[in-house]
Amino acid sequence: MRALPFQLIAMMLPLFLTGQIFSHPDNNDAFLQNEVAQVHITVAQNHLNTLLGDSLQSDHHFPASFRYESAAHSDTLQSIGFRVRGNTSRNAKKKGFKVSFNEYVVGQKFKGIEKMNLVGQHNDPSLLRYWSSLHLLQKHGLIASRTSFVKLYINGNYRGLYLNVEHIDDEFLQKRFIEDDKGNLYKASWGADLNFWGTNADAYRSVYELKTNKDSNDYSAFISFLDSLNNSSDADFACYMERNFEVNHYLKTLAVEMIIGHWDGHSYNKNNFYLYRQPATGKFVFIEYDLDNTFGIDWFSIDWANRDLNNWHQSNRPLAERLLALPYYKDVFNAHLDTVLTDLATSGWYALLEEKQDLIKSAVLSDSYYRKDYGFQYSDFLAALDTNYGAHVKKGIAEYLDERILSGLNQVNWIGNLEPPCDDLPTEPERHIIKIVDFIGRETQFRTDIPLIIIYDDGTVEKVMVWSR
Repeated sequence: MRALPFQLIAMMLPLFLTGQIFSHPDNNDAFLQNEVAQVHITVAQNHLNTLLGDSLQSDHHFPASFRYESAAHSDTLQSIGFRVRGNTSRNAKKKGFKVSFNEYVVGQKFKGIEKMNLVGQHNDPSLLRYWSSLHLLQKHGLIASRTSFVKLYINGNYRGLYLNVEHIDDEFLQKRFIEDDKGNLYKASWGADLNFWGTNADAYRSVYELKTNKDSNDYSAFISFLDSLNNSSDADFACYMERNFEVNHYLKTLAVEMIIGHWDGHSYNKNNFYLYRQPATGKFVFIEYDLDNTFGIDWFSIDWANRDLNNWHQSNRPLAERLLALPYYKDVFNAHLDTVLTDLATSGWYALLEEKQDLIKSAVLSDSYYRKDYGFQYSDFLAALDTNYGAHVKKGIAEYLDERILSGLNQVNWIGNLEPPCDDLPTEPERHIIKIVDFIGRETQFRTDIPLIIIYDDGTVEKVMVWSR
């Protein structure tokens, strides 16, 4: 790992000090962190048979009732919608499900949410990869769904341990983009390489589904963004992106995407993300989702734990390719790699994984669906942090992280001494950093793992607490 040059610190610090573009809501009773709640679904048996049979590939909701049991609450809602969710997981024995509280009763919510995604994680013996991915995004100030573990019962029958993942919809936006939540939200499915396919909106609708403001069915700003992303000149590209896209947020998200080995995301598999256009600024924001194929899950015979982070993405991905082709943005990206990897190397993540494993182990022990798809046994769950299962689970989570941290820190690559490619980048031209000290006065370089005090030549002092733990 290379030390960050002081000149690069001075140049890039305004980016890191820029305030968050969103707020992350607190966990509430729908997302319990220290308890595995119970979700009980009651649905007519003939509807359940159809849901799991002829309607398996459809998104039709069947009427049902919902009961949520925790140590402190017992809540029941009638007339909710219930269906299977997911793509390839629909054919799994342990299927994913969606609960829609407002499907039949307009405005009905449970603890402030309209929908609940219940993810079976049928291909992960640890049942912790999706949770770990979202936890890491949230910890580093990036947009992420809230989660909790629940036990699912359908008509009184235990269907196993599920991860309850917050649905990305208008409620999700309201809780994060305060008073700026009315913009267009596009959900990207497989094929979403962000190439420009012409000006006809029909070319985009099957891959980029508009999830909000559906009546307007407006793709004009989205298509204009793709046109400029792909076709603007090199001279104009950086300034266009700064005016129309949350570049820094994306570069840090991209760093996490690569570190966790999320090959089923945008940069490798052109899949599984959202773009939200903020009305106040007109800027698009990149949001990750569906992060279960991570931390050593592999179907391509690729060593994700050691893959070069600066050559990780596939070709024909103009968003990653054009940004990382600019030396300044490549340095920003590498700064984020260093931040996240250093945090993983020093933050005691293994103890946190053990804590979560201990929380859910009794629910896994009695989960007969856990073994139905790949033959996972309870002993595989207990060993899943440290050892691989074989087949598509090439590494245990800890095994993967140990290798990824070591190889990743050696792959961080500073160019340094670069000028910002656009005047629209946040800068502080009227003052310059003269010293960086820690909180007991020792002079240091810019770091991402401890609180710092930045002293400027105009006499101002700034406390940096962004990465304090």
